Amino acid sequence: MTEDIGAPVDKGNPWRQGIAAVVAVAALCGGAWWLGETSGTSPAKPARCSGGKPDKTAAPAEQAHTSGAQLCEALNRPDLAELLGTPDQKPRTASGSQKSMRLLGSEDIVSPSARVEFDAYTVELSATYDRLTVAESAVVLGKGAQQQAVLGHPAFFYSDRTVTFSIGTDGRGTNSGPGSPVRALTVALGDKDSGGSYEVTLWRADGVLPDDAVVRRVAEKVLPTVPGWTTGGAGVTQG
Repeated sequence: MTEDIGAPVDKGNPWRQGIAAVVAVAALCGGAWWLGETSGTSPAKPARCSGGKPDKTAAPAEQAHTSGAQLCEALNRPDLAELLGTPDQKPRTASGSQKSMRLLGSEDIVSPSARVEFDAYTVELSATYDRLTVAESAVVLGKGAQQQAVLGHPAFFYSDRTVTFSIGTDGRGTNSGPGSPVRALTVALGDKDSGGSYEVTLWRADGVLPDDAVVRRVAEKVLPTVPGWTTGGAGVTQG
């Protein structure tokens, strides 16, 4: 008997995979960061955001970035289930996380994120404050990236899979493998695509790849409510 913990893989920014691995190890040791409220929460009530508090030790430049708590508040909106096409469901867990990483010879890269989980869907919203543009990320992903504009900001869709971690009942053996298919929408922080991005990621409990229209609908409603969002211009439109 095993316990499976799923986490999405981000191919657009390879360094994020290292962060994801650290988070996964922490989850295996003491429970995943995104579990939100405890099992004692009534299923009839929507989950409240937990975690994601700003790091009080962060440098002033880091404090100016959106926090995981703020992303969670934006994502965990009352009509999120309706946007997903499952209006009768309520979120079971909702949480935020605040991470930063320093690459060799560069400044700290801040990457807050939030997750809301339903019976049918899991939705993630993240922000990465680096110098990698959306256009550069799309090139890294190759032909699978579909470039377009979202709310006047350069953006692209791509597909991936979650990674499933299996824990043995004795707590000793662990394995990992491909999980559910993921559909992600990466959107530039600004309409000029000068670096950094938001990302809205969805996957379904039934293993079906989420529809682009659903991902885009969530992004177009959620992103304008994120602190610091700027109204975009014409952006780019490519097939």
